[in-house]
Amino acid sequence: MSTGVRTRSPPRSPASAPVHPRRGPTRAPGGPWGDTGTPAGWCRVHPPGGPGPRAPRARRRETGHTGVRGGRPRDPGIHVVTKFSAALPAALAAAGRGLLLAGAALLVSTSLLMLTLLSLGLIPLGIGVVTTPAVLGAVVSYADRRREAGRAWTGVPAPTVRRPLPPEEGGFLGARARRCGQLLSDPATWRDVLWLWFDMVVGFTTAILAGLPLILPVVGVALAAGLWRVVERTGETVTFLFLPVTGQPSALLAGALGLAFLAAAPLIAQPLLRLHVRVSAAVLSPPKAVLARRVQRLEETRGDAVDVSAAELRRIERDLHDGAQARLVAMGMSLGTVEALLEKDPEQARRLLAAARQSSAEALTELRDLVRGIHPPVLAERGLGDALRALALRLPLPVDVAVELPGRAAAPVESAAYFAVSEALTNAVKHSGADHLWLDVRYDGPARALRMTVTDNGRGGADPAAGSGLSGVERRLGTFDGVLAVSSPAGGPTMVTMELPCVLSSQKTSSS
Repeated sequence: MSTGVRTRSPPRSPASAPVHPRRGPTRAPGGPWGDTGTPAGWCRVHPPGGPGPRAPRARRRETGHTGVRGGRPRDPGIHVVTKFSAALPAALAAAGRGLLLAGAALLVSTSLLMLTLLSLGLIPLGIGVVTTPAVLGAVVSYADRRREAGRAWTGVPAPTVRRPLPPEEGGFLGARARRCGQLLSDPATWRDVLWLWFDMVVGFTTAILAGLPLILPVVGVALAAGLWRVVERTGETVTFLFLPVTGQPSALLAGALGLAFLAAAPLIAQPLLRLHVRVSAAVLSPPKAVLARRVQRLEETRGDAVDVSAAELRRIERDLHDGAQARLVAMGMSLGTVEALLEKDPEQARRLLAAARQSSAEALTELRDLVRGIHPPVLAERGLGDALRALALRLPLPVDVAVELPGRAAAPVESAAYFAVSEALTNAVKHSGADHLWLDVRYDGPARALRMTVTDNGRGGADPAAGSGLSGVERRLGTFDGVLAVSSPAGGPTMVTMELPCVLSSQKTSSS
């Protein structure tokens, strides 16, 4: 609905009235009101903002026309050109990335592979022990960057599983040797080295194919512009896509082929780049079977960890209820009786006070044992070696302890190792029939694992699958990817070997 000021205008004759292209005169014959809803001789003066919005009219379909909007047919060619212009920048970006990857494969991959082979060859001379960690570290970093670039550009992941590197501690040569051994023992490192050779050949080929929609149009147009004449003066023959360019007609044909590749760039650039990334990911990633076994193992150990935690909570609750809590309740009752007998029978009250003091001491001892069962204070303060020696002193059988640890592991690993050894020693005391035990704890640097061995001279026949306490030790170690091996022939001796992968954090040494 329009608003405005009505002004008087001179009357117009019907012959001079404006005529609409399809509806005829603006004023209908037979009355003073026209199609505009304004009396004859009047016109509308709209405010500066313009007329108000009009109600939409129903779209008319005219016979003999299809795809009509607003009375004008749509041009299919404009739609195709619009889509092509929108997809071309992304296609050219994919082609540029292909050229970048091809250059990296030709320069970086080749250089790193040569340096890796040279450094590995110098290991027997001792020089490679110092240079190999740096070279392999560069290979690993370069491979990880290529994984990240491929995932960001195409969405294709290349997962990998690496072992953590030991810290740079201790002497320079010792730290270099440990890091070199860890890198050489990691299968992921060898996959990266193999990928360098693969990237030089197959990776370069697939990457350069992705970059062709950016190279061929430039070369084709340059040949059509006369570059072939410059090359011909040198006595060489120009070949463009297996087409010999010997004259201007063939040069124009080369330019047309280059522009055809430019037109096809939205169709081939990104798929070829994705092909390159998928081929590289197939070499960089471990086999699916390895990942599946890893996932299955993690699911099993997660369930075992939950079960172990629930069992520990139940044990703590039971010990508190049956031990310290019962003694504290008895002590409270005794003190109440003492209060009643203090004036009537002082001697009896004195005896009850002595009994209450004894109960409080026993309750305190049980609470200390409970805390020691959760996390021994000596383990947090002195480390695994001293905690195991203190544990051996509390056993009823003599135990020879030998500990050689160049440092301390993480607190969860130390706790798992302590309780695994505690369960193994307790199991030997209860079921082996031995009269002597041996405990050996060492750190295997090349394997980066904590190895603990419990040996007894008992009757043997221990079997973790039989539901003994060793099965609990195995579940506890499995939470940290640890393993348990038992050698227990009939008649003994029994040797229980436990291994936990870990990295030691300092160079603090424990002696036996």
